[in-house]
Amino acid sequence: MLALTDAAAEAISALTAQEGQTDNGGLRFAVQAQQDSGAQLALSVAPAPQDGDQVVGADGGAKVFLEPQAAMFLDDKVLDVQQDEQGQLNFAVLPQPDAPTA
Repeated sequence: MLALTDAAAEAISALTAQEGQTDNGGLRFAVQAQQDSGAQLALSVAPAPQDGDQVVGADGGAKVFLEPQAAMFLDDKVLDVQQDEQGQLNFAVLPQPDAPTA
C-alpha cells in the first residue's frame, strides 16, 4: 500500500485546506495514460473518494484517494514532497526502502 511521509501528509493537509476541502477531502491519483514501463498519473484535490477508490490516510488527517488502477502502480511506493531550485514543492513518488528492486 502507498505510504506517506510526514512532509507529504503536511503538504496534503495544507493543499486540501487551501482548496476548502478540510473534512473529507484529499489528494486523488488517477491513471491518465499507461505505458509499458509505468503510468502517467493525474493529481487533483477531491472533495471525497469516488466509488472504488482506495483511501490512504495519515495520522495528521491527510487523505489520499487512489483510483483502482493507480493503486496498483503505487502499491509499493512512498509519496514524498521535495523542493525544487525555485523553492516550489512537488510531490514525488519513490520506491519504498524495503521494496524489492526488479
